Amino acid sequence: MREISIHDIKDNMIDMISKEWMLVTAGNESGYNMMTASWGMMGEMWNKDVAITVIRPQRYTKKFIDENELFTLSFYGDNKAVHAVCGKMSGKDVDKTALADLHPVFTNGTVTFEEARLTLVCRKIYEQEIDKDCFIDKSLLANYENGDYHIAYIGEIVKVLVND
Repeated sequence: MREISIHDIKDNMIDMISKEWMLVTAGNESGYNMMTASWGMMGEMWNKDVAITVIRPQRYTKKFIDENELFTLSFYGDNKAVHAVCGKMSGKDVDKTALADLHPVFTNGTVTFEEARLTLVCRKIYEQEIDKDCFIDKSLLANYENGDYHIAYIGEIVKVLVND
């Protein structure tokens, strides 16, 4: 893996998140977890390059996001096998790393995986629960039939790694 500038990423971020999907990972050598996500965004906020990911309160990965300063967003191209494990199973119950045949790489006090084609290392700078009263388009509340509103995490992108 080598580091590049965020401005050297040529991929369409909307396609990456919505079609390729990503792993949201947090933790370190003493423990970590990851989950598949297909919702999020990237851009400029508060004069910083940022990524936003959202996690439902019951997700095991949320514990690791909350306990650590950093998290990673990693992309795997067409490798949907990674997401078949990480999007359907809980790290509380199974070893997702082994089942998805992933190999952890610990960097900057957080974790990504050798198999990732692109990793964004993010430092948490803001978090907030999605508030049902703030929805202008009330039809979107159908995404929350169980009342499990996402927590939005905004992370400053502090490092971009590519796997050539």
